[in-house]
Amino acid sequence: MSIELKVDGMSCQHCVAAVTRAIQDHDAAAQVQVDLSAGKVVVQSGASADTLKAAIDEAGYTVVAVDGN
Repeated sequence: MSIELKVDGMSCQHCVAAVTRAIQDHDAAAQVQVDLSAGKVVVQSGASADTLKAAIDEAGYTVVAVDGN
């Protein structure tokens, strides 16, 4: 399933790596695409949107919108 998340607080490649790692800690097979300029993360994963949101929140970023739940 494809889930798009609008994420606040990402500003650099470290942020991209941190968000990607947080998601892949919950689903190692997840495919993660981060668009810094749009503040958007698109995830192909079997994990639920709530699980992905919690993982990103735990990494210190704020999910402000979810599409594809």
